[in-house]
Amino acid sequence: MNDLDMDLLLGAEDDDGRSRRRSRPSSGRSRRGRRRRRRRNRGGFLAPMLAVIVLVGILGGGGYFGYHWLQDVMVPDDFTGAGTGEVVVEIPDGASASEVALTLEKEGVVKSARAFTNAIDAAGKSSSLQPGDYKMRKGMAAAQAVDLLDPKLRLLAKITLPEGLRLTKIYAELAKSTKMPVKEFEKAAKGLELPPGADGRLEGYAFPATYEITPKMTPTDILEKMVERYEDAAEQAGMPGQGKKKLGHTQHELLTIASIVQAESGSAADMPKVARVIYNRLNLKPQQMKLGMDSTTMYGLNKYGIAATDAETKSKSPYNTYQHLGLPPGPISNPGDHAIQAALNPAKGDWMYFVTTDPKKGITKFTDKESEFWQLREEFNRNYQGG
Repeated sequence: MNDLDMDLLLGAEDDDGRSRRRSRPSSGRSRRGRRRRRRRNRGGFLAPMLAVIVLVGILGGGGYFGYHWLQDVMVPDDFTGAGTGEVVVEIPDGASASEVALTLEKEGVVKSARAFTNAIDAAGKSSSLQPGDYKMRKGMAAAQAVDLLDPKLRLLAKITLPEGLRLTKIYAELAKSTKMPVKEFEKAAKGLELPPGADGRLEGYAFPATYEITPKMTPTDILEKMVERYEDAAEQAGMPGQGKKKLGHTQHELLTIASIVQAESGSAADMPKVARVIYNRLNLKPQQMKLGMDSTTMYGLNKYGIAATDAETKSKSPYNTYQHLGLPPGPISNPGDHAIQAALNPAKGDWMYFVTTDPKKGITKFTDKESEFWQLREEFNRNYQGG
């Protein structure tokens, strides 16, 4: 190596003894830059490598525990099979899939909420959950739990109550459907909040309709639902405000008229005419005419029939409209929409009498003359006794 080469590597000394570093060629600077970049690249690669090493260490060094830690992170705990036993799970109205998942985990139906949410997402049913009670099993695979939450499998009883039933008959039908005693419904009825004028009596306010009854509903829940349904129907018909203003009767009186219309009419088409006869008799001046309805009289005697006997028309019941002027104390049945509408919108006419001359065919005839009324009664007797 010559002096020039040594100077380049070590630097020459000045005359005063200080070393002089000579400038390196441009190619030397380029090599040093590459070395620094390589060191930086090695540092950027080092982080993920360390993560892999740590993970391998967990799996290799931790063995069994490391494996299950990773499995819990990647795959949530889940039962296998159809499960055992029985548990009723309620899905509240508006509950999300994640809220249902937590309920199922708490009840022991599924092993983890995450397993259920994964299963219901995979099935595409997250948005199809419906409120209600469902019969499930404990220790179920999450996918099978999803299948049992089909809305078609909800635990409920459907009961259809036709128009015009008396409350005693409604209690019997509800008891039959729910397997709860009639006395429980009678007791529940005493504590209900009813519209003004009802005076604590449910008769007339148990609206006839089809109801869905879940296992967790109490007699109070069921009867409250029926009263709410009545209030909706009355509101839609305009009964609370329209009745007093247009017809001069309270809501309770209008419901009583509707119940008589329901009981006395052979068909929905006859209802407005029957209502008109009732109003014409109530409004007759100066001497009021008794309503003289067999339906009210039989109700007061706790009997059924379409023709009261002479002895029955002499009963002292306040529901005996052969003996008392005006309306009876309250409804005699639970009327439906048609009867309520007829009570609010009676037909126009002067009829004072009507007779269902052919009960089997539901034929009712109307007249404003008493002489014609007796003729119609004879026609009824022939058809009734002959039937």
